[in-house]
Amino acid sequence: MPQLHALVVYVPDSHADALLAAIGDAGAGHLGDYSHCSFTSHGTGRFTPLSGSRPFIGSEGTPEQVPEVRIECVVADDLLDGVVQALRAAHPYEEPAFMSWPVNGHR
Repeated sequence: MPQLHALVVYVPDSHADALLAAIGDAGAGHLGDYSHCSFTSHGTGRFTPLSGSRPFIGSEGTPEQVPEVRIECVVADDLLDGVVQALRAAHPYEEPAFMSWPVNGHR
């Protein structure tokens, strides 16, 4: 079984389905005989665009609060780079918030 990574990404509600499709199509969320497996939860993203930014939502220097979806899934080590590329291509923010770390797979 390949090394798995947990992947967590935050995206505006309006782009969650497109992002889920993009990362799933790139191989995220593959578990046994299932593809596109994920868990989502809703919350509020907070940020302040700084000088030189090109915010998708909001204005430079003004704090923002945005309804966002937290997407969690697993990704095989050999697919992680491609999944991150798909994530960046499908995400509306110029600096998407995401993280990954190695995890033990199910047995």
